[in-house]
Amino acid sequence: MPQLTCQNLTLGYEGKTVVTDLTFTVNAGDYLCIVGENGSGKSTLMKTMLKLKPPMSGQILAGDGLKPEEIGYLPQQTDVQKDFPASVREVVRSGCISRRGLRPYYSKSEKQMADNNMEKLGISPLAKRCYRELSGGQQQRTLLARALCSTRKILLLDEPAAGLDPMSAAEMYYLIAELNGGGITVIMISHDIDASAKYASHILHIGSQSALFFGTKADYIESEIGRVYVSLGGVRE
Repeated sequence: MPQLTCQNLTLGYEGKTVVTDLTFTVNAGDYLCIVGENGSGKSTLMKTMLKLKPPMSGQILAGDGLKPEEIGYLPQQTDVQKDFPASVREVVRSGCISRRGLRPYYSKSEKQMADNNMEKLGISPLAKRCYRELSGGQQQRTLLARALCSTRKILLLDEPAAGLDPMSAAEMYYLIAELNGGGITVIMISHDIDASAKYASHILHIGSQSALFFGTKADYIESEIGRVYVSLGGVRE
């Protein structure tokens, strides 16, 4: 069942067009990997899907009864965010803010949800640790647990393994695949085509101002653009 349908999108910022006529559909349970060169519009697309930026033209339609509070988002971290002086538990619980509404405190069920997500991602022993004291991999696990607290259906991830060592990156991709296998739809931007698309069901490859490919990973591997990337050490089965 379609959860997000992007129709004839033209995207840009500060009056500059970065991609035009972008059309694709994300179904429940999909794992969509968005790839492309720097400046091709990947992050702009994700911010548009989150309604943080309006499209220049076209539209994004939600299906499957999708609500904004059912979408989790893991953005790229800034250096300031990496130095955030809060405990891991506080950071993870903050993912429940959108569902907390005007209540000043987290409910028992929200606290339990945060605890469950920390357990799921293997960071329960870090609950009282200060976030800024963690390794890069531990910080990303914490932010992923936070994103899980704000979603029931979809996770949007912008370069979730950026800056991680190879082992931590591989662990992050595996965790994301496990979440997808548990029923969460994943939409992920990554420059690491080989590692990230190992688990993807679909690929959206954005080029200079247009989509170069959208379809299944198997079809991508057989496509002209896909064969180029495979020859460079890109996507493999």
